[in-house]
Amino acid sequence: MLIFLVFLYFCLACSVIGLVVFPAGRASLLQFLGALQRRLLWRAGGWSRAGGSTVRAGWSGAGIAWRDLRALLRRNRVSCAIGLPVILVPSLLALLMRNPDMLPGYEPVETVVDPQVAALLKGEQLVAPAALPPLAFNTREVELVRPMLVDASRNWGLLHPDFNQRLLLAFKIMKERHGYEMALLEGYRSPARQDMLARMGTQVTNARAFQSWHQYGLAADCAFWRDGKLVISEKDPWAMRGYQLYGEVAESLGLTWGGRWAMMDFGHTELRLRGVMRK
Repeated sequence: MLIFLVFLYFCLACSVIGLVVFPAGRASLLQFLGALQRRLLWRAGGWSRAGGSTVRAGWSGAGIAWRDLRALLRRNRVSCAIGLPVILVPSLLALLMRNPDMLPGYEPVETVVDPQVAALLKGEQLVAPAALPPLAFNTREVELVRPMLVDASRNWGLLHPDFNQRLLLAFKIMKERHGYEMALLEGYRSPARQDMLARMGTQVTNARAFQSWHQYGLAADCAFWRDGKLVISEKDPWAMRGYQLYGEVAESLGLTWGGRWAMMDFGHTELRLRGVMRK
């Protein structure tokens, strides 16, 4: 839609500048419109055979005027060279400064939260669990599924307060209701790290810096903690069942779950707030 609007602006700007700067352009447009009017009237039966010759003459005149306009443009190369950037620069700026949250899968949406959940969120302030040992994120099994995870931030304090509490409540429900102990793999992600991951390919992420809710502390990647080890891969039936339950719990809390995306990310959840993404 944005590209279409930019193209429309480009066409309108060219037309207006052409009509203002080149008098011959205005004359050509009037001749063309007159010829078009006569052509339509002739098709409607309002012209005689003699009138038909007038229409043909009008079209011929329009062709001559168009050739005159092209010759005029060639004689005014300098004016065209100055005017072209005036037309193109605003269009290019509009494309470069487009809102990054229009990236597919990252559009802000209104979230609907269950009244009982809303009451829980307004109640006690949940506290983040104790940090897992760093070695848990540096095993061969983890590296195969999530490379470079050892350098990720797991600082709960860098998360948006609202998202922080919803995620902690999801952890609580998963443990008390379903028996799954959750682990935070990555929360806030710096713009530099986001770009680094994007350069690794779309199999890792399709979002560049400030196109991900991670940069705003509104997204987290999570997995499960079982028998002193992280369980991330959905190839584990127990973990896959946990991801499905986690998605249901997260969505009941007003979060967006990555398991419904085309490029599924079962451990990812985010809270999309309007007006947060950088313009």
